[in-house]
Amino acid sequence: MAGLKLTNVAKSYGKVSVLKDINLDIKTGELIVFVGPSGCGKSTLLRMIAGLERITGGTLEIDGARVNDVPPAQRGIAMVFQSYALYPHMTVRDNMAFALKIAKMPKDEIDKAVTRAADILQLTPYLDRLPKALSGGQRQRVAIGRAIVRDPKVFLFDEPLSNLDAALRVATRIEIAQLKEAMPDRTMIYVTHDQVEAMTLASRIVVLADKGIAQVGTPLELYERPETEFVAQFIGSPAMNLIAGEVIKTGETTTLRVAGGEITASVPTRADDLGLKVNVGVRPEDMVPTEDGQGLYSGEVDIVEALGEVTLLYFQKDGAAQGVIAKLPGIHTGLRHRKITLTADPDKIHIFSHGRSLLYH
Repeated sequence: MAGLKLTNVAKSYGKVSVLKDINLDIKTGELIVFVGPSGCGKSTLLRMIAGLERITGGTLEIDGARVNDVPPAQRGIAMVFQSYALYPHMTVRDNMAFALKIAKMPKDEIDKAVTRAADILQLTPYLDRLPKALSGGQRQRVAIGRAIVRDPKVFLFDEPLSNLDAALRVATRIEIAQLKEAMPDRTMIYVTHDQVEAMTLASRIVVLADKGIAQVGTPLELYERPETEFVAQFIGSPAMNLIAGEVIKTGETTTLRVAGGEITASVPTRADDLGLKVNVGVRPEDMVPTEDGQGLYSGEVDIVEALGEVTLLYFQKDGAAQGVIAKLPGIHTGLRHRKITLTADPDKIHIFSHGRSLLYH
């Protein structure tokens, strides 16, 4: 029902700049996820869209109309917070209906809106219960239902699952995905620090860092084609390995000298890149053991984490810009303190110079 456009949006507190040059075009019906390290301004940006924080620079448009100075209640936005913030003395029905009663909506319309929201969120059996009789996941669904009954143009979610335990997080995340399917014309903006939530829910992910936007793209675009070392390491768990290397042959494919020997990457380079000192990036799940003697990295396994479906191998830092991690499918035993050589498919290798991918020279 509504798209949003942020043009050169900035936020500062006095002389302290928090966000600057935020340019983002959100299409109607998208589910956009803001991610980034703690303190990068995710929630601040969300609150600026909601009208709870003043925009100190730039323009915010909703449905083509400038709303910088429009009060929160008139922006057509509903926000779901990390805290459920339910009235403990009111039933689920009354909690969901409260804002509509304040707005003096007719009772039959209120009942219709609450019934619809309860059906979407599978809360119908709980409408006459008090919040104390609900689980954490059910309480968060009530908070979401309270937003749905207002029929907003835009839904804002500020880390809504962070107070839930692991099992409830999974269940409620699936319910939010189903909610989006049930309301395909509603625009949703979701803040989280959880990569799984971002990767599974988002139409597009906005990675925030250094007071601005580091990269915007679909989950797989950010995973497969990160523009910077920061995005490469922030998206994916465990983080991408970065191994020091040197370009020794350029062209449509690139040959690199690394600690484990020489490898080829399916990354084009220019003649003047010859001799360039780089960081070679490979995701842990793309690292595979080799017996050829040469590979991307060779080192002694320091720690083994057997997780059942995968085994994580942590290597000593020799010859790497950071500790190297390999993520092998299945169960592998007896590998601790063994020296192993790892390689990777040329298509899975990234090359970074001065923090940026060579694909984005």
